[in-house]
Amino acid sequence: MLIAQAQAKNLPIVSNEGVLTHIACGESGERTSSCKIEGMSFLDNLENDLKALESREEGGLDESRRRDRDRELAIAAAPWAERLKREPFAQTLMQQATLAGRQRRIKVNLMWIGTTLRLEARGHRLELRPGAKGVAAVFLQAAEENRQEPIDLSGNPQKLVGEWMLILDEQKRIDDEQAALAQPEDE
Repeated sequence: MLIAQAQAKNLPIVSNEGVLTHIACGESGERTSSCKIEGMSFLDNLENDLKALESREEGGLDESRRRDRDRELAIAAAPWAERLKREPFAQTLMQQATLAGRQRRIKVNLMWIGTTLRLEARGHRLELRPGAKGVAAVFLQAAEENRQEPIDLSGNPQKLVGEWMLILDEQKRIDDEQAALAQPEDE
């Protein structure tokens, strides 16, 4: 009798064993109503809640540790980032790379992204990234890092520009060959 009344009102029922049972029925406008009984014990519910809290706390701790580590790295790299922006090395590097690119008819794009100086041309990048131990020159093709080497900010960037231009010259040769092969097909 009680179950029939609960079915009519779609109410939860608590049994003697401490199991929370909910009777879910179809919409009242239907001719034939089908009902099903869904149940979960109090202990199961408590266990699920505790698992959810634990997983949230663990993720929160990992996130907190990551933020702390990133902050420590940024603090350690700050003096090198300041030197990279202030000393004439970066300015000279940008001038020499632009001139060397113009001689080869290659457009070199220059940009500061945060504390990183990026030079970009023909799908290749040269990034100067400040770190805890100094500034590193990172050579990339598309998103793939090819190599990384430390640089001396008190030195001349000509050697670095020369190395990067050799890479760009090779890429230009490859691009020109592909363009020459594609051209007869168009005619």
